[in-house]
Amino acid sequence: MDIESLKPILKGQIVQYLNLLDVNPQDIKDDEPLFGGDLGLDSIDSLELVVLLEREYGIKITNPAEGRKILVDVNRMAEYILANTKTA
Repeated sequence: MDIESLKPILKGQIVQYLNLLDVNPQDIKDDEPLFGGDLGLDSIDSLELVVLLEREYGIKITNPAEGRKILVDVNRMAEYILANTKTA
């Protein structure tokens, strides 16, 4: 899978895992900040995103500093997933 194929899937998973009822996956911009932006995500949401990465892609994030570098936007998450999985 390439990054452009992964991004829409990832956006759908973000909406699903975070139960964002008022957000359509296609409305999330690839470079839109996940935190501090229009999505209004908080620290609890960051934990859910970590769970998403582990369940869907087998990626464990145990270091909070690493998580802050990955959970920036959809682009960064997709790049990290592709770099750290063989099945994405």
